[in-house]
Amino acid sequence: MPAKSKAQQKAAGAALSAKRGETKKSDLKGASKQMAASMSEKELHDMAATKRKGKPETAAKDD
Repeated sequence: MPAKSKAQQKAAGAALSAKRGETKKSDLKGASKQMAASMSEKELHDMAATKRKGKPETAAKDD
């Protein structure tokens, strides 16, 4: 599942880092905290690895 925005991609990267033990899970906030709890490492990797070119900074509310 590719990221729909740069912000979503950054949150997935932070959650992936915590899942791998590179950062503390207690440092996560908001969406990244929820992503770490509800998504697998593969899902997070796929979302974080999305190309940034052409992505909006934030996703539209109706998506």
